[in-house]
Amino acid sequence: MVRGTCKLLGAIFLVVVVAGFLKSDLLGMHLSTWHNVVHLVSGALALAFGFGRSENAAITFCRVFGTVYFLLGIVGFIAPDTVHALLRAGESAAGASLAADNAVHIAFGLAFLVPGLARARQPTSTTPTTPRAA
Repeated sequence: MVRGTCKLLGAIFLVVVVAGFLKSDLLGMHLSTWHNVVHLVSGALALAFGFGRSENAAITFCRVFGTVYFLLGIVGFIAPDTVHALLRAGESAAGASLAADNAVHIAFGLAFLVPGLARARQPTSTTPTTPRAA
């Protein structure tokens, strides 16, 4: 399930990148070139962990990545100028509202966190243990 989450959300990130390059104010979001590059890297990483061989790596990725995106959304509501400066990389912030961006970041964060936290880590050893005879 966790690797499937990475695959699905990674693909969604890539769709957002394409849409963001075509329409920078998609659904009220502010998708600058820099913002799209961050989404491109995010999508590529999610896909890499989704198609990777290690379930534990995908779990860790979902937990870390979900936390980062969730906190980015929360900080965006608390200190919008700071987040706007990061996402727009020096572009004018005049009259900009990042509520849609923040809500999407929180949603992506939760979409990664929930399966990442719900899933228990698997033992790293693949060799079966056999009881010793006394």
